[in-house]
Amino acid sequence: MEERKFNVLFICTGNSARSIFAESILRKEGGDRFIAYSAGTKPRSDLNPFALEVLEQKGHDISVLEAKNVSVFRSEGAPTFDFVFTVCDHAANEECPAWSGQPVSAHWGMQDPVKVEGSHAEKSLAFHQSYGALLNRIKAFTALPIASLDRISLQKAVDKSAASEETASA
Repeated sequence: MEERKFNVLFICTGNSARSIFAESILRKEGGDRFIAYSAGTKPRSDLNPFALEVLEQKGHDISVLEAKNVSVFRSEGAPTFDFVFTVCDHAANEECPAWSGQPVSAHWGMQDPVKVEGSHAEKSLAFHQSYGALLNRIKAFTALPIASLDRISLQKAVDKSAASEETASA
């Protein structure tokens, strides 16, 4: 019997860095259990060059990545999501659509590395830190025994993963 795959959407405002990181990391860390997507509420047309640089350094295939608007996933034939995560403060406060199937959702907010000013090294560090924080959250998420948890337990587990990361970075 083939194990069910879970559809996961990561949302951010620009869909140029954090949500792209999350999509790429889940593709790599999630194995065959997950199908990862990302979108933006106000996507930029280009992916951030620092984000692409970090992803290439970490061995991710960047050829499959593109900035998309969340409306793409509201059209006919779009996947039904099991999980929807916002990964930036603005997207959590914006009016995101209600998703069919009532996916488990969580806010994994983090600072925007795109807004960091300074030298190339300072900007690069900010992107590496964002990548690392998302990698930790996604590893914790993929370690969950999703198929054996009820919806309430699953919601608590994804909320806890965001809260523990926020506490660690405070």
